[in-house]
Amino acid sequence: MAKKKSCNAYEEARKKRLQENLERFQELGIQKISKSLKESSSTKKSSSSRAKPKVETMFDVLELRRSSRARNHVPSYSDDVRPEDLQFFRRRYARKRPSNGINLASYEERCNALKAAEKLQKNLKPGHPSFVKSMVASHVSSCFWLGLPIKFCKDHLPRNDTKMVLEDKNGAEYDTIYIGSRTGLSGGWRGFALEHKLDDGDALVFELTKPTRFKVYIIKAFDNNVQE
Repeated sequence: MAKKKSCNAYEEARKKRLQENLERFQELGIQKISKSLKESSSTKKSSSSRAKPKVETMFDVLELRRSSRARNHVPSYSDDVRPEDLQFFRRRYARKRPSNGINLASYEERCNALKAAEKLQKNLKPGHPSFVKSMVASHVSSCFWLGLPIKFCKDHLPRNDTKMVLEDKNGAEYDTIYIGSRTGLSGGWRGFALEHKLDDGDALVFELTKPTRFKVYIIKAFDNNVQE
């Protein structure tokens, strides 16, 4: 019984202290400050959680430019000599000079031959796929390997090794070996290159007249780009 009275007395004393402390806090204004801080914190959270407005980009505002010209449905196969490659040739071969019996073209001579070959290609009869190939030293001397545009090979040439016939402007035929896994001409190409005295910088137009036959047009980088 005495223990119960003691507990009640302790509880009453604790409540009394809490009440006194609360009155003191109210007198000091601490309760108002705490409430103000809570309201400020909740306001910041709500404002930061708002979705930011979407900023329109150039692609949202501008429409894609559409050309008024009709699309050309004829596949185009460009040569695998890139602009940066031509810059390399320009630095390395500023002037033509003999190397292993061939002439080395300058940057301007190479570009002129390419332009003339592309013009010739555009005037070919429709129906036969074609591409332009600019010669470099490895094509016409030493290793005599001629890599062809990969996309052209995938679209038009067999995947396996096969014999390809190269026909020049005079109708003379030259047998070469096409390596399907490497998309290029190997055996027989050397004879064609030597017979026509191909030089670095010459541009060739390959017209596929039959599944395994190319008609080859040669634009020389020298002699004022004379066609053979």
